[in-house]
Amino acid sequence: MSALAFFDTNILVYTDDDRSPEKQARATALIQEHQLRGGAVISLQVLQEYYATITRKLGVDAEHAQRKVEVLARGNVVRFEARDVIAAIELHRLTRISFWDAMIVHAARLAGASVLYSEDLQHASVLGGVPVVNPFLQA
Repeated sequence: MSALAFFDTNILVYTDDDRSPEKQARATALIQEHQLRGGAVISLQVLQEYYATITRKLGVDAEHAQRKVEVLARGNVVRFEARDVIAAIELHRLTRISFWDAMIVHAARLAGASVLYSEDLQHASVLGGVPVVNPFLQA
């Protein structure tokens, strides 16, 4: 099994959320742990959602947010082709999860991740062959 871990947007957002210090600490530690081993994976979708969320909902300065995205973009980033959108649509149809969540799951599957960290998807489910873990339930 792969040592790669895919991170959903919500986990990254918590690294900037001072309103939830326990989740902030857990998310930061988890991401750093995987980054140090070269095993953290995100997608272009995650980068886009992360930037939009931290600037709009958390009020992070756009320039600072851009620098954070630039750092994240140096790591393992899944990039889609048209066939991947079709695969995510199929996953959406089969599992009834939202299309955007299906894009996340497909990205994790495409990367060969052994785990998908997400607060939004059902903990302990297996979607597209990838186990979903809510890291805040294990903290």
